[in-house]
Amino acid sequence: MGHGLAVLTAVVSITATVPAQAGRSCESRKPVPPQVIERGMKLAEQTSSALDAEHAKSGAQVVALARAGQDLSKYGLRYSHMGWAYKTAEGPWRVAHKLNECGTAVGHLYRQGLGEFFLDDLWRYEAVYAVPTPEVQQRLLAVLQDKGRTKALQHQPYSMVSYAWGRKYQQSNQWALETLALAMEPATVRSRDQAQAWLQFKGYEPTTLRLGPLTRMGGRVGSANIAFDDHPNEKRFSDRIETVTVDSVLAWMQRTQLAATPVVLMIKN
Repeated sequence: MGHGLAVLTAVVSITATVPAQAGRSCESRKPVPPQVIERGMKLAEQTSSALDAEHAKSGAQVVALARAGQDLSKYGLRYSHMGWAYKTAEGPWRVAHKLNECGTAVGHLYRQGLGEFFLDDLWRYEAVYAVPTPEVQQRLLAVLQDKGRTKALQHQPYSMVSYAWGRKYQQSNQWALETLALAMEPATVRSRDQAQAWLQFKGYEPTTLRLGPLTRMGGRVGSANIAFDDHPNEKRFSDRIETVTVDSVLAWMQRTQLAATPVVLMIKN
């Protein structure tokens, strides 16, 4: 109870300054309704308990963690945003992830507690995590504990639908995936193109979104954080937008045995 109250106090204290979540406009900076805080905190506490149990059982120190911030069901997707959660020496779990700034065309990296990670008006109060193999965890932890290496492949220009094999933009899930490549092959992966080459070699397959010309035009005109000009013309003009999604990353990590089967956590609205 004491720990939960301490976490809640910390979360409430930052509600006025928490950065806009990935893909959100600056309306996210309005005061957060109490019910949103309550539901987000319940999900954060449930996630913390589950991750602590994983740590006690197997020594897990790093997991892929994702949330359902937007309704992507029309694309056959369940989750919208992921980061790498790691257990700190002090005990609490922290999440390293990339966030889009107020719907603009830039994104930056953050390290946040679980309360902050879920402090948003989520589409669905559901989390999913996957525990990587011990070797993958060890390599990722070394990167996450080093601010310089964590930022090594961060690319500020942002598009929510950035081309999975392009370098003009970089969305949040793309940073997380490319950083995994950096962690796994530190001797050879020093740039985004090298990271993407490793991911292709390892069989990663991005999600192909079927977006027609009117949808593309409306998205580009109406949002600074959506761009399609990095996609190859032959794919873009045949309505095939290939981008990195949480669902595709988790499926690939399980298929290649880089991580265990994803675990779903949820609370009722």
